[in-house]
Amino acid sequence: MRLLVLGGTEFAGRAVVEAALGRGWEVTVLNRGRHRPASGAKALRGDRTVPGGLGALADGAWDVVVDTWSAAPRAVHEAARLLRGRAGRYVYVSSCSVYAWPAPAGYTEDAPLVEGAEPDAGQTDYARDKRGAEIAAVEAFGADRCVLVRAGLILGPYENVGRLPWWLARVARGGPVLAPGPRDLPLQYVDVRDLAEWILGAAERELSGPYNLVGPRGHATMGSLLQACATATGAAARLCWTEPDVILEAGIEPWTQLPVWVPAGSDLHDFLHGSDVSRALATGLACRPVEETVGDTWRWLRDIGGTAPQRPDRPPVGLDPAVEADVLRGR
Repeated sequence: MRLLVLGGTEFAGRAVVEAALGRGWEVTVLNRGRHRPASGAKALRGDRTVPGGLGALADGAWDVVVDTWSAAPRAVHEAARLLRGRAGRYVYVSSCSVYAWPAPAGYTEDAPLVEGAEPDAGQTDYARDKRGAEIAAVEAFGADRCVLVRAGLILGPYENVGRLPWWLARVARGGPVLAPGPRDLPLQYVDVRDLAEWILGAAERELSGPYNLVGPRGHATMGSLLQACATATGAAARLCWTEPDVILEAGIEPWTQLPVWVPAGSDLHDFLHGSDVSRALATGLACRPVEETVGDTWRWLRDIGGTAPQRPDRPPVGLDPAVEADVLRGR
């Protein structure tokens, strides 16, 4: 299989490239050259945000294109239109954010979508940008040659958003750790490598259409995630499980200040940790244990010196140690 990845050097894109090389595929990546692609991939230089930035793709043909773009939809619009006659399938890594808020727990791919998205628009907001890019891909390739990967929370090695790296670094410091309860709170996420393997399998099987792409609800819990962090780091940390009301009354923001966590029963928890993924599971999604995701992420962090890369378009996550200490003292 001949694969073109637009980007391909960070997080999801890199995982797709490495998985494809592992399958013996012929892999080409197009990016701005800020990061080195995986060994074995053919690198093309291009900046899709500037006029003529796709010039390196003027020639060539591929079986599948994978695109992880997250900004102005017009970049996907231009790339898909350029490639539609020379690529068999377009896989766009989208987001569950394309669903209209609030999506109820158990929502499927048929749930209502955000309105106002345009395929050739400039950058607006994350949800409309992702939905506009979906429309752009389908308009260029047709619904039968597009896969829309509506990912939720993605964790694993190479993470450049900071959620799991923050928890690992915090637990590694040891001492009492503010652990947001309840311990058995069900989580829904996907290991980036499992996401990549599903994408490649979808291309091989010539799938099409939208897929909610996260693991099954409750594949892990807040307790199993943080215990895996403690085990992986080997730190002398004590998880202090704290009621959600205590955390919220302290003014701590779910999801951002305490990454991954959102209180049970909230619209946000239903949205982020409650999607129906039966379609993805029926088409080959396999999810590794949370202990493997956490352990491999910790090893990667140590290999790169302990500090994870941070996407410039995403705000830092995590809780101020002084705020954490105040809450723990008042428990």
